Amino acid sequence: MSISIWWNGGSILGMLLGMQILTGFFLSMHYTSDITNTFASVIHISRDVPFGWLFRSFHANGASFFFFFIYFHVGRGLYYQSYITQPRTWMAGSTILLISMATAFLGYVLPWGQMSFWGATVITNLMSAIPYFGPSLVEWIWGSFSVGQSTLTRFYSLHFILPFVIGALSAIHIYFLHEKGSTNPLGDLSHNSKMHFHPYFSWKDIVGFLVVILCLSFIALFYPNLLGDPENYTMANIKVTPTHIQPEWYFLFAYAILRSIPSKLGGVMALVMSIFILYFLPLMMNSTCLSSSFSPLFQLFYWILVADFIILTWLGACPIEQPYTTLAVPCTILYFLLFMFMMISTQSAMFYLV
Repeated sequence: MSISIWWNGGSILGMLLGMQILTGFFLSMHYTSDITNTFASVIHISRDVPFGWLFRSFHANGASFFFFFIYFHVGRGLYYQSYITQPRTWMAGSTILLISMATAFLGYVLPWGQMSFWGATVITNLMSAIPYFGPSLVEWIWGSFSVGQSTLTRFYSLHFILPFVIGALSAIHIYFLHEKGSTNPLGDLSHNSKMHFHPYFSWKDIVGFLVVILCLSFIALFYPNLLGDPENYTMANIKVTPTHIQPEWYFLFAYAILRSIPSKLGGVMALVMSIFILYFLPLMMNSTCLSSSFSPLFQLFYWILVADFIILTWLGACPIEQPYTTLAVPCTILYFLLFMFMMISTQSAMFYLV
């Protein structure tokens, strides 16, 4: 039984991770983690280092491509219910997503532009919502009483080492995957209908690699600043706050969820749960659930969730004003309810089938 183009996401992510590590390694040779020279070192890389602009463009835009495909990959696993047939693989993949988000956030701070500095200030300040030891935790993360030299140094160190942690987790992810083998649209894990990976699937992956590299090259060469924030081309200034602080596009859905709740602690908890909810899926299901291919209700809830995710991403980029703040509240509630509806619809479909 053949798997479809939806299964290319994992191999493409592996290729993009390797490219991020390679380009990041060359950029680190010229980067300076000293707040007085950091911004200048980034300009130096782009203007003076041979092909430095190319490596920086591929690294910055490669992060966006990486998150596009990791969301694509998680979405595929959610649709075909990999959390039921491959629970350990799903758990490892969810951890990879979590660490990838942390790595991307750390990397976004490194250029030390306006949005980098204030984004780091806002996001790290969320820890202060934790009762009792929150403020002390924030100071421990900063290494000082505000975002500064100590913060940048430790963020640089963590951003350099975490991709290798992601690589190790990816190896564990693949190991768990190969214990049972890949799923398929019908949810059939029988070994009788399987075929060898090479040459059909290996050629399919190579075609996927070429398409992604072509698209990434087009963005990196012709529109390198398309996905960046203009504010980040100004050196960080502690005395000037940007009019509208927002993270990169791949964090906007979580940022919209955070802003939709008036309570700071409640917003932080909702932000964390927007990702951690993936860990609960294998714990709430059983192995007798019906494949989503035979559950129209599940498919309906799934595509509503996709639409809700896109709307939340858009709302995260909107100013904190009406009607965006009002619209974010029902979208946030719907985001969490849809996971519950999807699980109930699958269980109900199996009940009626029996």
